[in-house]
Amino acid sequence: MSKEKKTNAARILDREGVEYEMIPYTVDPENLAADHVAAELGQPIEQVFKTLVLHGDKTGYFVCVIAGNNEVDLKKAARVSGNKKAEMIPMKDLLAVTGYIRGGCTAIGMKKKFPVFISQEATGFPYIYVSAGQRGLQLRLDPADLIRVAQAETADIITDK
Repeated sequence: MSKEKKTNAARILDREGVEYEMIPYTVDPENLAADHVAAELGQPIEQVFKTLVLHGDKTGYFVCVIAGNNEVDLKKAARVSGNKKAEMIPMKDLLAVTGYIRGGCTAIGMKKKFPVFISQEATGFPYIYVSAGQRGLQLRLDPADLIRVAQAETADIITDK
């Protein structure tokens, strides 16, 4: 790892002894979608994961990490998180809740510890890409390391295709 500026997520991975690669990409402020990030990285969208923050009617905030080509199934997410209903939080609340902005949100190192659920498809890859905690930087890491460091559990949380 070079001496480039470390994000909080990268410092946590270093502290946990996790091998990862931090990969910069060109940000398009008009297109923060995962398919743009995947294209910039030259990687399949199935391996570029997005971090979504939801709010449940019983447990409050929780996090879902899913492949960029998928959509979170709100009913499934509610069920695995112990809620009856769940919804995405308003974008305007993201920074206050997590400490991260849209396009730079990661399950590692949020302001508070929230339950994290990672789509079970992640475990089928030797490595995945997730935000490093700021726009323009992705982390390439073993999904097992992300699960361990984020204290996450894998679950079926995506819509059926």
